[in-house]
Amino acid sequence: MSRLDSFIRRVTAQRDVLDHVCTLLAALPGPVIELGLGNGRTFHHLREKLPGRRIIAFDRKLGAHESSVPPGEDLVLGEINETAARFAGIGAALVHADIETNYPDIDAETARWLPPLAASLLREGGIVASGLALSHPELAVLELPAGVPHERYFLYLRK
Repeated sequence: MSRLDSFIRRVTAQRDVLDHVCTLLAALPGPVIELGLGNGRTFHHLREKLPGRRIIAFDRKLGAHESSVPPGEDLVLGEINETAARFAGIGAALVHADIETNYPDIDAETARWLPPLAASLLREGGIVASGLALSHPELAVLELPAGVPHERYFLYLRK
């Protein structure tokens, strides 16, 4: 599969997963945590799907399109594993983490710190949507929406 086709499959799965999750979260209070703002596409999508919901975005540096930059108090720059840890206990309804690199050594390190970080950010009943598989005793696997290929994206419920 070409890298372009792989990218299209990934972002299609991401959109389908986020749309599904947004319907599940409609009645669950709490902010949304976006780990990896990037160019801001998913932030922009979540802002449209969850109007009025606070979305706090984290990234190493700002690289988002100007239409997809959160307000200053909801943009946190620096090493994500360090900056987001300061928000432990915030009671997020959703943690979205699209920070995989497809470099095995880097992704293995991320998969070490991301599960406990995500669990610490979520409220009970909150959801993690991740491009990486996560393993943590407080996170239970959720089924992906129909049409999303197995292991293309991952969903977890905070117990």
